[in-house]
Amino acid sequence: HVQLVESGGGSVQAGGSLRLSCRASGYIYSIYCMGWFRQAPGKDREGVAAITPGRGRRYYGDSVKGRFTISRDDAQRTIYLQMNRLEVEDSAIYVCAAGPTMGSCSTYWGQGTQVTVS
Repeated sequence: HVQLVESGGGSVQAGGSLRLSCRASGYIYSIYCMGWFRQAPGKDREGVAAITPGRGRRYYGDSVKGRFTISRDDAQRTIYLQMNRLEVEDSAIYVCAAGPTMGSCSTYWGQGTQVTVS
């Protein structure tokens, strides 16, 4: 089993920045891809970003390209999401996810962390 624990959410004004972290524990050898989804009230869940190990193949959702950066510290079993130039529309619960392939990056889920942009 894999556990994912997020941190770093909070409230920020539009144009500001936040950094989210997600640390994996447990049977991490089953993890290849790690990433972030977000869920806002009344909206569908949206894939935000994902990353693979080593040289780190990256995926970004269209709405965050150029503003968000995902990175990975394999030694710390942690991924980071640096969010810059935040917009009100970025407000959501951000959930860390992981899985065995880039196409299946949501086998495991964290509890989520709230990001509010005003």
